[in-house]
Amino acid sequence: MKQVQKGFTLIELMIVVAIIGILAAVAIPAYQDYIAKSKWGAANSEIASVKQNFDAIVANDATTAPTWGHGATTSLGMAAATANCTMTDPLTYNADSSATLVCTVVGGPASVAGTTITWSRTADGVWSCAATAAQRFIGVTGICTGV
Repeated sequence: MKQVQKGFTLIELMIVVAIIGILAAVAIPAYQDYIAKSKWGAANSEIASVKQNFDAIVANDATTAPTWGHGATTSLGMAAATANCTMTDPLTYNADSSATLVCTVVGGPASVAGTTITWSRTADGVWSCAATAAQRFIGVTGICTGV
C-alpha cells in the first residue's frame, strides 16, 4: 500500500515564504509613499484653503494684515497650528498686499515630516506654491513645485 502524504514539504513552505517576502518588499515602500502623499496633501489643503479668506480680507482693507484664528474681522478662520500644519505666525504681509503663507508639515512619514509648503502672493493677487518635499510626494508641478 502506498502511504498518503500529509502536510507540506520544506521546499513548498520555503517557496511560499519567498513569495510573501517579495510581495512585502514591493508593497511596503509603495504604502509608505502613499501615506507621505496623503499627509502632504492634507497639509497643503489646510494652508491653501485660507487663500480665499486672505484675498477677501485684503480686498476689504489692504492696510490691515490678516491674522490666524477665528472671530476677528481680519482673521483667516484657521488656527496657527493644526493636526497637519504649523503655520508661520505672524503672517508675512507687505504694504503692497503681497504675502507669504508658510506651513510646516506636522507628523507623517520622515519623507514629508518637517517639510515646508510656501504659498506666495504677488501684489497683483497671483498665488504660487513651493515646497521642500520631493516632487513625487506632491504630484504634478502645476499644484506646487518641490525639490
